[in-house]
Amino acid sequence: MSIHQFTVKKANGEEQSLEEYKGRALLIVNTATKCGLAPQFEGLEELYQRYHEQGFDVLGFPTNQFMNQEPVADADMTETCKLNFGVTFPLFAKIRVNGSEAHPLYSYLKQEKKGVLSSDIKWNFTKFLVDQEGYVVERYGPQVKPEKIEDDIKNVLKV
Repeated sequence: MSIHQFTVKKANGEEQSLEEYKGRALLIVNTATKCGLAPQFEGLEELYQRYHEQGFDVLGFPTNQFMNQEPVADADMTETCKLNFGVTFPLFAKIRVNGSEAHPLYSYLKQEKKGVLSSDIKWNFTKFLVDQEGYVVERYGPQVKPEKIEDDIKNVLKV
């Protein structure tokens, strides 16, 4: 099993198969615009811009599960992130990342790379690095800044 077997919902409500990302390395991140870690959007965008041409994408999955820090409606999400943080990488519809209603993609990611004490997502901006075949390579906690992941991205891309 790989992430390519999952379907997600775009912010506009359309379904999208992650198979469209086959052959590309990914950094999958649960995001929130009102989180104290929201400045990481800028670092994520820098990585996206720097490595997109070499086969790398950042996929943002907004969630409101942590202290209601993602109050923006799906329809406004992309615009809010573009205006406030310069984000051009794909942002999908809001999902749940923990609990019985967690999106199947996140259930899979957590199963593949558990956290320090449990598999649950602890906070916004937990990141999963996925290789070109759709397998989870590494998990990074919310406090790990995007620039600290750059060497791992280069290793996956072989650049």
